[in-house]
Amino acid sequence: MTQTDRPANGLAAYVAVTAAYWAFMLTDGALRMLVLLHFHTLGFSPVQLAYLFVLYEIAGVVTNLSAGWIAARFGLTTTLYAGLILQIGALLALSQLDPEWGVLASVIFVMLVQGVSGVAKDLAKMSSKSAVKLLAPTEGDGLFRWVAVLTGSKNAVKGLGFLLGAALLAVAGFIPAVLGMAAVLAVILVAVLLRMPGGLPAGRKDAKFKEVFSKNRNVNWLSFARVFLFGARDVWFVVGIPIYFYAVLSDGSEAGNRAAFFMIGTFMAGWIILYGAVQAAAPKVLRAKTRGPDAMVGEAARWALMLSVLPAILTALVWWAGEPAPWLTVVVVIGLLAFGAVFAVNSSLHSYLILAFTSDKRVTMDVGFYYMANAAGRLLGTVLSGASYQLGGLPMCLGVATLMVLLSVLGARNLNKGA
Repeated sequence: MTQTDRPANGLAAYVAVTAAYWAFMLTDGALRMLVLLHFHTLGFSPVQLAYLFVLYEIAGVVTNLSAGWIAARFGLTTTLYAGLILQIGALLALSQLDPEWGVLASVIFVMLVQGVSGVAKDLAKMSSKSAVKLLAPTEGDGLFRWVAVLTGSKNAVKGLGFLLGAALLAVAGFIPAVLGMAAVLAVILVAVLLRMPGGLPAGRKDAKFKEVFSKNRNVNWLSFARVFLFGARDVWFVVGIPIYFYAVLSDGSEAGNRAAFFMIGTFMAGWIILYGAVQAAAPKVLRAKTRGPDAMVGEAARWALMLSVLPAILTALVWWAGEPAPWLTVVVVIGLLAFGAVFAVNSSLHSYLILAFTSDKRVTMDVGFYYMANAAGRLLGTVLSGASYQLGGLPMCLGVATLMVLLSVLGARNLNKGA
């Protein structure tokens, strides 16, 4: 699809896709905090908490591998709507959780529901990111700007979702919170169905599933780098930091628990919002408008190497300090915020490069494959988050994150310019 082939109402379609993605990610962030904090108060161990999200991430791996083909075959709007519908179903199912169930039954039920939510998220994500390739202007840094705005704003909204989830748990309780989110998302779905303009591809009947696996060297190495970039984030983010902060901030009373929920939710929200803001600003940070795609390929390894320094320093400090202390908590917060800013530039670069490396014809296939790698990294980080914290506390989580970032550097160094 050339610039002249692109729909005249491309901006309207972009706005509609972005709005649907925002609504989805708000509930996705809220649901993660609701589940994590609710089950932690029920006495679940770090490993058991990690298990709650494992099927969510496995579903992401499988979904992204097939979603690119489904979108190529049936159209991008089909996968976007399917993602919203499945998320509503997951929220309604979660409202049926019975506190009288045993630990094993609760874990299995929530894992299954989270699995459905994982399918929903990655259908919505793949659809939204692929649409940018097809709708963005081709002049200058238009593609980088549009994908940076979508990704950055999405993460800011997800950050608000973390805060919303913690607040709803403290104020309304678990069941009213998930039912309220299902109702809001249903309203958004109806609005998007009624207002979505034309212009997105309707699909092609000759799309074959085997096309999902890319033969593009850059797509494959970028996907490798993505696995370990997101593994490095989630190995401390999913279980380690929330449980560490809960241990530091809560005094065990009901009021203390509520205060800890708000503070943890505020940090998680602040981290994601900062991450999203820096992602949106990444084209300016990297001066992409005047430097071109080849320069951005070179920046990927440099920024990944810069990122590896931060968890390495935090690992040493937390290990040296031993017991938690107020000054250490402040240092950890500042260090993780710095990690978030540098991580955001890395993530935004990756999101731009995957669209730069692919073609209009293969966009859903390559984006699906790339986000399969993203989900694989999150799955790896999720599993290691609970295990690392249980075995070695926060220092081990941060140490594993350092090693993962270095593997991401390796992938970025193998990208070819001009490919």
